Amino acid sequence: MICRAFSSSTCERSFFLNLISKSTTLSLLKQTHAQIILNGLISDLITITKLTQKLCDVGAVNHANRLVSSTACPDLFMYNVLIRGFSLNNLPSSSVSIYTHLRKSTKLKPDNFTYAFAISAAGSIGHENFGLLLHAHSIIDGLATDLFVGSVIIDMYMTFSKVGLANKVFDGIPERDTVLWNTMISGLVKNCCYSDSIQVFRDMVVSDCGFDSSTLAAVLPAAAELQQLRVGMGIQSLALRVGFHSHVYVLTGLVSLYAKCGDVFTARLLFEQIRKPDLICCNAMISGFTGNNSTEFAVELFKDLLRSGEKVNSSTIVGLIPVGSPFGYLNLSSSIHGFCVKTGMLNNFSVSTALTSVYSRQNEVELAQQLFDESPEKSLASWNAMISAYAQIGLTEKAISLFQEMQSCDVHPNPITVTSILSACAQLGALSLGKWVHDLIEKESFESNIYVSTAVIDMYAKCGSIFQARKLFDEMPEKNVVSWNAMISGYGLHGYGHEAVSIFNEMLHLGVHPSAVTFLCVLYACSHAGLVIEGDEIFHSMVQNHGFEPLQEHYACMVDLFGRAGQLDKALDFIEKMPIKPGPVVWGALLGACKIHKDTELARMASDKLHELDPENVGYYVLLSNIHSADGNYSEAALIRQVAKKRRLEKAPGCTLIEVGTTPHVFTCGDKSHPQAAAIYAMLDKLMAKMKEAGFQTETITALHDVEEEEKELMVNVHSEKLAIAFGLISTEPGTEIRIIKNLRVCVDCHNATKFISKIMERVIIVRDANRFHHFKDGVCSCGDCW
Repeated sequence: MICRAFSSSTCERSFFLNLISKSTTLSLLKQTHAQIILNGLISDLITITKLTQKLCDVGAVNHANRLVSSTACPDLFMYNVLIRGFSLNNLPSSSVSIYTHLRKSTKLKPDNFTYAFAISAAGSIGHENFGLLLHAHSIIDGLATDLFVGSVIIDMYMTFSKVGLANKVFDGIPERDTVLWNTMISGLVKNCCYSDSIQVFRDMVVSDCGFDSSTLAAVLPAAAELQQLRVGMGIQSLALRVGFHSHVYVLTGLVSLYAKCGDVFTARLLFEQIRKPDLICCNAMISGFTGNNSTEFAVELFKDLLRSGEKVNSSTIVGLIPVGSPFGYLNLSSSIHGFCVKTGMLNNFSVSTALTSVYSRQNEVELAQQLFDESPEKSLASWNAMISAYAQIGLTEKAISLFQEMQSCDVHPNPITVTSILSACAQLGALSLGKWVHDLIEKESFESNIYVSTAVIDMYAKCGSIFQARKLFDEMPEKNVVSWNAMISGYGLHGYGHEAVSIFNEMLHLGVHPSAVTFLCVLYACSHAGLVIEGDEIFHSMVQNHGFEPLQEHYACMVDLFGRAGQLDKALDFIEKMPIKPGPVVWGALLGACKIHKDTELARMASDKLHELDPENVGYYVLLSNIHSADGNYSEAALIRQVAKKRRLEKAPGCTLIEVGTTPHVFTCGDKSHPQAAAIYAMLDKLMAKMKEAGFQTETITALHDVEEEEKELMVNVHSEKLAIAFGLISTEPGTEIRIIKNLRVCVDCHNATKFISKIMERVIIVRDANRFHHFKDGVCSCGDCW
């Protein structure tokens, strides 16, 4: 490039500013820089600042940094350009370094742009402590309430999932513009605080601050995730009224809304309104098809995209992976996996996470674990997927172990993480860990998330603390149907049928629409509390008033309801009048009732049906064998056990968990591996002596019939739950509550023994078995000896 010197400095500056603007490559900018030096404009800050900005625009940010460093007295505007340039070129650490240099090595005072660019950079690199420091600096300099700075601070805190701090910053800004409101709404959505985001949107509308299409696009996902179609339709009405309905991002949000609310037909109509849908909209439609079990349509749209030459992205793949309805799609999952390997998309965190999730739900846990292990950098989403996978398939100890490993890697959890780990705690009955997670939730300010709060309630209920669960339930500012279900289910597990029915009626009175799961929970509660009339009425209202078609599980609850109450004939009549073919769960409920009421004839009939429908389930063989043993028909019991043995069906070994402090201890039948085994067995001998003095007699009916009676007593006396209770007695203070978790249904002998122990030792003992909770106090069990 040839350029001559000019005499007029103003003319020169204009010339070079124009030349810089037109330069599109580093080579041209270098030549321009040389001419600037030649023409004596190297000290002209306006020209050098423009050159710095252009160097950043073409990606030559290091050249820009050297240029600023060589400038005699760079001003604040130049530093701001460089800070922003590093951030835009994905070098946020360098942005932070420039800010630090500005504060320490110059006399310049940062302005609102400086803070906005530097705080944004701190958020990008996950440097939470530096972000807090920058916020403090902005407060000292009186700029924290500046709209530009405030929006970036809120966005940073939302990035770190510090929703409570973001709320405080938002509340401290008196005059808010559309950008600030939008930042708050979108941040809440990203942190799964969907109800809060909708409330903030309502406050925005009431405040008369003008919203734009970005506002509607930000809040629509919240309505979609909550599946609140009415709220979404209200937002759609606003969009129509102000003329934003045709905006592509708004239509895309509406497509996602209707799809996630199960109305894929309307979603498709909206999708077809877009003349040239972009990739984001196509992704929403693909995800909508997949989420509504219309995977074939999703695959076809994906193929259309490929045929059109459109380059798909990670969101396309994630939407196509059938995570929500994985069964029957292992070949599709494998094909998508292969496509991702071929195109290099497997390195994308969201893709590998989705594949991990779908493999785990297809019970291909080894493939899921392999994908997780091979990820060079594990994102929070990938940790969540693996923890959730283990929790959902019942490998709760693995889920908890992985969560602890995640903590040791200094990866901060989000609401999805804690919801998954709380589910694992609930399954395992790990109350101490559940309490620790609850403390973590309060520390991270996740309480406002309705799903987290619901998971906490579910955890306390399933770990035996039903009153703590109810306290937290009552404190929830907003509840959805899942929250109500958790509380009803909790009462049912503890045998509090009247309370379950009461809260169910309260739910209906408040206008909350029950789901099929709601009815399952309340019917279960009725059956375990002997509320035959109430359960019968609720079942009929489910069909007649709420329009639900009962599932096999609903019918099984009704059979269990009648059967537990001793109305076996009515239970059988109910089965025979079912409009659908009774499945294993229905006949299993009848067989369980036959055991309670010792009806061997009806048990044989139910058993025949079960062997036909579910021949590999060893539990039914054991149950029928026990029924015959209780009736004294030992030869028939032995025959049934022999059949199960020939089929190589094995009953899961019984084990019992007890937590002392924060340490879990697991016992099996006759277990002597515990370090305190001698003291445990000594306590057990002491208990047996006191119990026999009080009138206790060992129940040996279901023990093996081909051994001597004395040997039977020895066998049942060392069942795992007795060992766990004995350990609890020697390891805890007198008068304190003992909680144990049994993986199988508690046997008659252990149930009777626990009643005696609770009275003799003056302890409340809470036992969770495979069916329900038992609260033992003063020699009485809350189940009324019917479980």
